[in-house]
Amino acid sequence: MANKDAPFGFRAVGELGSEPNTGGTSKYLIASGETDVIYKGDVVTLETAGTITVSGNTTTANIGVFNGCFYNDPTTQKPTWKNYYPGSITPTVGDIEAFVYDDPNRLFEVQANGTLAQTAVGDNCDQVYAAGSTINGASKSELGSVAGGTAQFRVVRISEDPDNSDISSANSNWIVRFNEHLYYNNAAGV
Repeated sequence: MANKDAPFGFRAVGELGSEPNTGGTSKYLIASGETDVIYKGDVVTLETAGTITVSGNTTTANIGVFNGCFYNDPTTQKPTWKNYYPGSITPTVGDIEAFVYDDPNRLFEVQANGTLAQTAVGDNCDQVYAAGSTINGASKSELGSVAGGTAQFRVVRISEDPDNSDISSANSNWIVRFNEHLYYNNAAGV
């Protein structure tokens, strides 16, 4: 049976090993006026200014996966929660607070943009970034093909999603963890 082609970015699903899954996020800042749109499920990176932005396809200073933001809307002056950052927001009061799954041992479910075989388990893959949806705020990024060397994510196993676990066809869902993360396996820093 063919898998559904419905990318959703990186969805937090648990912790590596038998650690308890708290679902916790950490708070970071998005620079006032940041032009990049960041969708729920997008991989984010830490910039030298100490703020976050959306990560590129092969960025190594990944900080985690975006899970929403809070700011005072500059038009309505009301506190606003969004599961995506719409870009170019300059609050007149306060900061733009982003909530990020930043534990390097967190596991994520993600759809492959092609076909991955069972032999991909233990291998590394980069993300394939795609702009998300402003309707529901969800990312459309996917997992790329197996890289020959290091890459952003390590494949842990096939997902147990019954609609997207056919590894013989494209768009299967996989469970991954960060391989290149600012707090793990990254000597360069920001």
